[in-house]
Amino acid sequence: MRAFRTSICATSLLLMSGLAHAQSELGQFEYMNSCSACHGMDGKGQGSISGYLNVALPDLTKLQENNGGVFPVTAIFKTIENGPGPHGTRDMPAWGQRLKMRAEADPDFVEAQEYTRLRILALIEYLSTIQE
Repeated sequence: MRAFRTSICATSLLLMSGLAHAQSELGQFEYMNSCSACHGMDGKGQGSISGYLNVALPDLTKLQENNGGVFPVTAIFKTIENGPGPHGTRDMPAWGQRLKMRAEADPDFVEAQEYTRLRILALIEYLSTIQE
């Protein structure tokens, strides 16, 4: 019985690590697909179209450092979902709205809100891995 429990625990840990890896890959994919043109492949704000924008883009590798050593998950989530906010520039799209609209365009897809949250959280997880 003990060996059975041990094997169940080991299998669960293995599956969870695989899911974490898959979410990390999803976050990196989402970053490269939606963010890198502006923020750069490395997140430092020097993307291929950054020179055409009217604002200086933030260095995404310094989010934690610029927040007193704490990675600002909630603030990042709100910015990605809704754009920079009422007093910020509208140069950054509200990616959450775009993701949700993409999901809602598929008539067979019924979980648009969950899809949007998953993509944003995967992206935030990826951003946490590029902090310097």
